[in-house]
Amino acid sequence: MLSDPSAAVVRATLPAVGAHLDEITERFYAGLFTAHPELLRDLFNRGNQAAGTQRRALAGSIAAFAAHLLDHPGQRPDAMLGRIAHKHASLGVTPEQYAIVHEHLFAAIAGVLGEAVTPEVAAAWDEVYWLMANALVAIEKRLYQENGENPESGRRRWEVVERVPETADVTTFRLQPLDGGPVPPFRAGQYVSVRVQLPDGARQIRQYSLSGAPADTVRQISVKRVAGDGTPDGEVSHHLHTRVQAGDVLELSAPYGDLVLEDAPDAPVLLASAGIGVTPMIAMLAQLSEDGHRGPVTVVHGDRSPAHHALRAEHEARTGKLADASLHLWYEHDAPAGARTGLVDLDGVAVPAGTRAYLCGPLPFMRAVRTRLIEKGVAPADVHYEVFGPDLWLARP
Repeated sequence: MLSDPSAAVVRATLPAVGAHLDEITERFYAGLFTAHPELLRDLFNRGNQAAGTQRRALAGSIAAFAAHLLDHPGQRPDAMLGRIAHKHASLGVTPEQYAIVHEHLFAAIAGVLGEAVTPEVAAAWDEVYWLMANALVAIEKRLYQENGENPESGRRRWEVVERVPETADVTTFRLQPLDGGPVPPFRAGQYVSVRVQLPDGARQIRQYSLSGAPADTVRQISVKRVAGDGTPDGEVSHHLHTRVQAGDVLELSAPYGDLVLEDAPDAPVLLASAGIGVTPMIAMLAQLSEDGHRGPVTVVHGDRSPAHHALRAEHEARTGKLADASLHLWYEHDAPAGARTGLVDLDGVAVPAGTRAYLCGPLPFMRAVRTRLIEKGVAPADVHYEVFGPDLWLARP
């Protein structure tokens, strides 16, 4: 809970801080990486930094947290904090790093706002920061304990036992622990962080959804090679596609992520994906099948063409194994019989009352599908989503 004096100061200064967030975060990251170049080399996503998306996500999340404290006194935004904590835990973030971020963030705020940052203003925003940071540290500690991980002692090493080309730009990697130990089950919809060493020595980390069945004795990730489109190509995805073969070893985190299937065997479920967003949906379909799900399952997917639809055969086969499931496909071109041409629109798709929806794909796709689902009567609280990369949707104040 934000103290009353700090709440008054934050309320008065939030517009000014919000108006300068881009400048503050730009200065923050410049100072942080100058003082700690190892963080850019081995922790932060260099591609997201180059594109500016990480900056906007950080700025938006802090502003959103402050706004929530003002609008809902005494109520913690656990959904937002949980989403961030899962991302941080998968990356191996430690409590000590929050102090480093604090130092450079507040130096950036003072540098941008100048004399407007009085001792009272600094103290109020310091309270906001540590309320958020301490909450995240506590959640991350619990997540590490649940997964038996200690990020400071390193991550488990896994051997690539098979790589399977899915499409021209998607490859599936199947991995087993190098230590020969057990493979704990995961919750359908979760992801792992994969750390690789790049040719320049950087040890970059990326998160990939687990695309196999939760009870499998191998870990399976399906990786899309990211094309730059005006920005640098995806460093880790390019490395995995061009350099990693069967027999190679990768560092993987334990599974993390809060977009997971709820345990409701009779509830209607809708799984909507686009592009590589299909990967967590494959795991969810496997889980529904293993659980003997009895309720209706509506599967929706959009892609550029059937040739671009990764894991298409598995997508169709797993849907077909369910007792009451329907598959609806949209392709921008070359749509076969039974599929539709164009973007996903949900026209003519029946959405039963009480449906719980899970979305994964590009942000415009998820926004459009969410809007349409709500129009069809789905409760907003029953629409869950996953974003690859910085979550600019969640971070809106």
